[in-house]
Amino acid sequence: MLAGAGFSAGVVNAMAGGGSLLSFPALLLTGMPSVEANATNTLANLPGTLSAAWAYRRFIAEERRRTAILAIPSALGGLAGSILLLHTSEKAFDAVVPWLILFACALLALQGRVARLLVRAAPASDVHVPWPLLVIQFLVAVYGGYFGAGIGILMLASMAIFLPDTLQHANGIKVLLASLLNGIAAVYFLHAGAVHLPEAALMAVASTLGGYAGARVAQRLKPTILRSLVVVYGVTVALVLMLRHR
Repeated sequence: MLAGAGFSAGVVNAMAGGGSLLSFPALLLTGMPSVEANATNTLANLPGTLSAAWAYRRFIAEERRRTAILAIPSALGGLAGSILLLHTSEKAFDAVVPWLILFACALLALQGRVARLLVRAAPASDVHVPWPLLVIQFLVAVYGGYFGAGIGILMLASMAIFLPDTLQHANGIKVLLASLLNGIAAVYFLHAGAVHLPEAALMAVASTLGGYAGARVAQRLKPTILRSLVVVYGVTVALVLMLRHR
């Protein structure tokens, strides 16, 4: 089950984003406590974001100054969010998880609009990073370290507003910053002993294979179809969790 969920998450992340909406519930189904499942999920999905960052290395290099500036609030926010997670009680996290999943589903549903906004944006040579974007990136990173699903869409939305770049450049910055904040969160979770390593390793391998497969078939299946299926699945999971904890 975990291998299948990890593979599916890799495919979804490569084609539409939102793979955590598949891998996180699978970890919950094993009986793993929700906070530990979230920490394990962070490590399990890290190889997929790293491979995506490598694929975008040319676009990242062209935006290296902006990326370096945005890396600072990303690292600080990712660490703050991971600390916050491990200082949240299991009961409190169980109560908030369905709402976080619904929030991620809403972001995933709006992803197409964000992409269209980025496509319309004109490329710019200016390397300035507005201070409101630094604040927003820190808050997004805090959310990423705490839960994570949908952070890519949040970053794309903020960059669409403040950075007039192409979609490919924005995607490159996004995947590298996501790798950074998830990597810092994963290291903290490992240090705190919150990660179930066998499950994380299995899902990491499966998600890497899924990411490769998803990239291969991305042009054969419309991302909107896959995105819609994931949103429906995520909403269903959120409703089931709400009923379970009533």
